[in-house]
Amino acid sequence: MEEARTFTAADGARIAYRITRAGQPRRTLVLLHGVASNMTRWWNFLENTHLAESWDILRLDLRGHGGSVSRGRIGMDVWSADLAGLLRHEGIAQAEVAGHCLGANLALWFARLNPGLVSGLVLIEPMFRAAITGRMTRVLHLRPFLAALVPPLRALAALGVHRRRLAPLDLSVLDQAAYETMAGGSFPTDRYSSPVHELRVLPTVAYLQDLLAVTDPLPDLAAIRAPALALLSSGGIFGDPGLTARLLAGLPDCRIERLEAVHWIPTEQPQGMREAIERWCARHGAPR
Repeated sequence: MEEARTFTAADGARIAYRITRAGQPRRTLVLLHGVASNMTRWWNFLENTHLAESWDILRLDLRGHGGSVSRGRIGMDVWSADLAGLLRHEGIAQAEVAGHCLGANLALWFARLNPGLVSGLVLIEPMFRAAITGRMTRVLHLRPFLAALVPPLRALAALGVHRRRLAPLDLSVLDQAAYETMAGGSFPTDRYSSPVHELRVLPTVAYLQDLLAVTDPLPDLAAIRAPALALLSSGGIFGDPGLTARLLAGLPDCRIERLEAVHWIPTEQPQGMREAIERWCARHGAPR
């Protein structure tokens, strides 16, 4: 039932996406991936959810990632404009928007910039700058240096000076290997957060802009009226879960659920995440 499609943005960029739809458009769930990732992040959810029986499900490679390769400027405003254009292209008036990590932050920005297109949010491990811990604090310290690298790298890419081949990234393969490690009682954190691995699958200039975007300030939460479900991990490897929960109180309507995980809830707690999303979608109305 899932169909691979391509959307051409106003500036000519091509955005790869897949949509699960049966017949006429129904209520829609949009799935957004995280840093140095792509739409395959949602493989387990798509394989096991019953939502496709009554909902359209749309997942995409954000500009700069996967099949939407780009070496130009990317960030929350660009990704939000891409998503808004894509929803209008598909005739989707409103959607529930779910995202993990960077994708959760983007969901908040999208709801702020395009309130009429959002009926609800699912925020899976959102990243607040004030709550950042562990390795991500290095990114905060390096932000001025990373930001200075982006313009010359974009200029070189425009001249054709860039890698011609990027390694493919299939999260189903990576996750299956992680399940074996998790069976032994640990999670392969280094494989999921290694710049060496991430730079193999992503243009360098896109990767740096990912890091800048995920550590940017979030929009004014009080101005976001869409109801939200936040799924927070207990691990706190990149963000303090207690402080994150307190900061989410800035949303006028936000429910918080906690899952035992280091950070990668879609890999570590796929069933718990799926069931929480299904409950959330059921709560916010039948298909129309």
